[in-house]
Amino acid sequence: MSEMTANHGKIGVLVMSYGTPQSLEDVEAYYTHIRRGHPPTEEQLADLKGRYEAIVGGVFPLRENTNGQVAGLQDKLEQLAPGRYVCYQGLKHASPYIEDGVKQMAEDGVKQAVGIVLAPHFSTMSVGSYIKRAQEQAEASGIAMSFVESYHLHPKLLQALTERVADGLNRLETSSGGVKPVKVLFSAHSLPERIREIGDPYEKQLLETSAAVASKVGIADGDWQFTWQSAGRTREPWLGPDILETLDGLAKEDGIKAVLVAPVGFVSDHLEVLFDLDIEAKAAAGELGVALERIAMLNRDPLYMETLAESVIEAGA
Repeated sequence: MSEMTANHGKIGVLVMSYGTPQSLEDVEAYYTHIRRGHPPTEEQLADLKGRYEAIVGGVFPLRENTNGQVAGLQDKLEQLAPGRYVCYQGLKHASPYIEDGVKQMAEDGVKQAVGIVLAPHFSTMSVGSYIKRAQEQAEASGIAMSFVESYHLHPKLLQALTERVADGLNRLETSSGGVKPVKVLFSAHSLPERIREIGDPYEKQLLETSAAVASKVGIADGDWQFTWQSAGRTREPWLGPDILETLDGLAKEDGIKAVLVAPVGFVSDHLEVLFDLDIEAKAAAGELGVALERIAMLNRDPLYMETLAESVIEAGA
């Protein structure tokens, strides 16, 4: 049976994410795409490759995480609605691009689709830009497409994050020898400050997720805060404070001895987690005499797969 026959009449699911290079050789092309056709300088490229090389196993596991999430969502949709949905992948900065995923749906005879991004919080600059690209290609390809814009307070997402924060605090207790005081830092990828001027919901949604998880774990208001990470290197101001500044202040001004980082803005192990937190932030904390642990990422957690599947089914109803 051809793909067209097999998928005709099914609802397509375009699973979108930022994308990662497939190998060290792809790093230059990947960042050239991010920089809108401007290749990174030799110095920037060396820095970027160094970051990937510093992560155990290099680039390759990063792409596997996304592939695994798409496969996990397909499995979960098949359990909840047998034979009804078929998943496609569309990446912002790597192949298959968002447009490629939509075109593949059209080739396979899909007429109705739902788009969802592997990021729980909506921003016009992130999720909004994915949706715009998918919508334009869907219209050109004759596909009726609806979208999940955010799912930052889905009960199963909150449950998965709550379990991870509780587990992380237990690990921190052990690894730090039970030192006090402890602070939980919720974090997400920074965006340019101008999103505040347009009333973008990104920051509000991140704070809502953080507050909900802190409440479920039983963390007092004064024992957690939100911080930013992984800001871009551009001339315009980005949302702050950055986690490295936050750690410095917590250690020197508040006497914090142990920190659990909960990067709730991310859903899988990739560069911003494995390098920016596990290597850079951990080293900074060590110099300050602060014990630092990070929560486990969602990756293919069944509760996260159910969050995605239920959100897709609701959007496609």
